[in-house]
Amino acid sequence: MHGTHEYEFEDRLLAHLKVVIGQKLRGQECFYLSWSKTPEQGSGRVSLWLSPHLALGFRFSGSRPPELNPVWLRVLTARSHTPRGLVIVSEDEAEAFARQVPELL
Repeated sequence: MHGTHEYEFEDRLLAHLKVVIGQKLRGQECFYLSWSKTPEQGSGRVSLWLSPHLALGFRFSGSRPPELNPVWLRVLTARSHTPRGLVIVSEDEAEAFARQVPELL
């Protein structure tokens, strides 16, 4: 949840985003969070400006927290420091990216 708007993500992805976003906001960083919509969602891209001064919440469907993948966390964090901000990538995309940048493994 961002302000009064709600966006839906799968629990496993959301758990990883919560950690990375929490780290950035704890450091008082402002940044974009961006992702591509699927054709079922109407296609296109979405970007949100995130700031420590905006209301932000995380609502999970399941009752048990998913196991976190440290490589996925490192890739999301590393990519969040680029001018494009935190661009959501899948776990498989993160693993492939990390193989090209060995210090992320």
